Amino acid sequence: MSLYKVHFKWKDKDVELMAKSLDLTHPYFVSIKNIIFPDKGTLIINPAIDDVHKAFGNSHHLMIPFQTVSLIEELLEEKAHKKVMPFTVVEDGVQEKP
Repeated sequence: MSLYKVHFKWKDKDVELMAKSLDLTHPYFVSIKNIIFPDKGTLIINPAIDDVHKAFGNSHHLMIPFQTVSLIEELLEEKAHKKVMPFTVVEDGVQEKP
């Protein structure tokens, strides 16, 4: 299954949204459904993501004008999310296992 990352301008700011469904058949609009937001359970707050969540967090379906869209990326769902990599420590030429 694919995920879509849509880059567009909203109130003179660059915005990036992830969604499961995208429809380009509407005249003059990009239809974005099933919007995905990052988990809010992190300690670090990103103001840009927080503003996007406040603006579009309750939306189920967005119709963005074509003129505001700068880029649409199609990503594979399993590769769209960053993965946590194990951290290994190397001391005196001997690598410790995690």
